[in-house]
Amino acid sequence: MTFLTFTRRLAILGLLLTVGISCSKDDDDTTVLPSVDIMESTTSLGKVLTDGYGKTLYFFSKDAAGASVCTGTCLDNWPVFSVSTLRLGTGLNSADFGTITRADNKTQVTYKGWPLYYFKNDAAAGDVKGEGVGTIWYAAKTTYSIMLANAQLVGNDGKSYKADHTEGTAETQFFVDDMGRTLYAFNKDKKNKNNFTKSDFSNDGTWPIYTTEIKEVPSTLDKSLFAVIDVYGKKQLTYRGWPLYYFGSDNKVRGATKGVSVPSPGVWPIVQKDSPNAPE
Repeated sequence: MTFLTFTRRLAILGLLLTVGISCSKDDDDTTVLPSVDIMESTTSLGKVLTDGYGKTLYFFSKDAAGASVCTGTCLDNWPVFSVSTLRLGTGLNSADFGTITRADNKTQVTYKGWPLYYFKNDAAAGDVKGEGVGTIWYAAKTTYSIMLANAQLVGNDGKSYKADHTEGTAETQFFVDDMGRTLYAFNKDKKNKNNFTKSDFSNDGTWPIYTTEIKEVPSTLDKSLFAVIDVYGKKQLTYRGWPLYYFGSDNKVRGATKGVSVPSPGVWPIVQKDSPNAPE
């Protein structure tokens, strides 16, 4: 065997070894795809909804009516969560999830009617840097007793109202339940005392009491200001001592605020973070 032939064989052998090592390394770096598209993951905020990689998903309080109003540059910071076929993690109920078609004709997954988003600054699984941003963005949870809505108040009379019960155009933040349905207080109630509901609940259809346990609330709210009172055997949630109600004529429509003008503005106000304490 000539020296030149031997050298060529060594070069070919070296090339084959290099390719083999490279292929082996590529095999080791293969990304494992998740088995689910959405699940509950434990974070510093407790359990939140995440995608299959553990990236946190968020609610936008301006979406209380069920349509996404995050458009344009908003989407640069809050990309939508969208999958064609949703595979759920353990313990999640498929009935709570849906899909909407946005104004840009793209689809977006919803949870209990809330469109779901990512936050661009969440770099790693479990990050919750979007929580409370602008007091309008909150990590999506399955256990909220209270959520927040930002919208124009429109009464049963068709007029627009501001938070101080006067007519006018202004965005107001107010309490809703986990399905985006508006909650009210009654100005004749006292601290932790429901003065409206009759013992036979014959008037509950007009102003149904909000019956729930105290679970999760957005991080911008003080959970200690909520309590539960007994109303003829039912549990009613209170905030700062104000018993909380729905308005029957809102017809369980997300974001509807018809009760603010009934029977006149200020009798059944919406409830806010800075609502005054109920009188003794």
